[in-house]
Amino acid sequence: MKKVIAMFICAASMACVSVSAQDIYHTAAGVPMVQLNNGILMPQFGLGTFLQPSDEVCKQSCLTALRAGYRHIDTAHAYNDERGVGEAVKESGIPRNEIWITSKLWPTEYGEGTTMEAIDKMLARLQTDYIDLLYVHQPVGDFVGAWRDMEKAVAMGKVRALGISNFDANDEVFEKIMAESRVKPAVLQIECHPYAQRPAMREKVKPYGIHITCWFPLGGAMSNGALLKDPVIRQIAEAHGKTPAQVILRWHMQEGFSAIPGASNPDYIEENIAIFDFELTDGEMEMMRALDKEQRFFNATYEQVEQMGKMPMRD
Repeated sequence: MKKVIAMFICAASMACVSVSAQDIYHTAAGVPMVQLNNGILMPQFGLGTFLQPSDEVCKQSCLTALRAGYRHIDTAHAYNDERGVGEAVKESGIPRNEIWITSKLWPTEYGEGTTMEAIDKMLARLQTDYIDLLYVHQPVGDFVGAWRDMEKAVAMGKVRALGISNFDANDEVFEKIMAESRVKPAVLQIECHPYAQRPAMREKVKPYGIHITCWFPLGGAMSNGALLKDPVIRQIAEAHGKTPAQVILRWHMQEGFSAIPGASNPDYIEENIAIFDFELTDGEMEMMRALDKEQRFFNATYEQVEQMGKMPMRD
């Protein structure tokens, strides 16, 4: 019966991702799947490739992750490492439909006609026929024109789900994309961690069934390890025989977020995914929620993002 269900899910979408006959709601490595508002299942946990120094380093990081059980890789044109992701997926030997690939378009690629060409170039860099989740990376420029082409790409089978990244910049950009879109965003990607738990944004996206994926789930380099040094988190980690990073990532899972921690060190890549063999208690979850102080570590203004958005990308 479970095989029949799995086959139905695969048939209902143009490509299915890691739908196990053993448990259709987990990857083979036990990572939970979240159902997006378009019905597609996405692995809740993945590897972020931001700040990978080269395609080759990115390729090796992704191969390490895939061997460790990751089935979700988050990249972007702006990261300049999509080729490394594509090479890793091909070299891994894992069927393409078992790996969820996310990427993002840069504002210089926004606009009807321009965006479709950019998507085709992205597919070539990634060496794939489709992208599982495609974001507009920043809420500046002609993101509505970009969205028009992204919707066409979904209809053409080039993309499975659409997302918005950093659309927490102000109310206007979020309301504009929601008003102008026919295919609604399935995922919002923003900075989110125990020090910035984003209750207002969570409430804002709830009516639309938009799932939240967290970048900088461990705080990022600009945090100087503040979360990892937090005494409450360290106390909980000691109680479970886990690292502070594992406790933070486990909190994201139980809170209902997706998380895409970045790493190139093989030990950290393997450590980060080893979070599905324990659970935080209700009391520990409350202790983690009490850490919220809306402290974000990346604090660019909207005007600064507009300037960043003008930077050209290399093909």
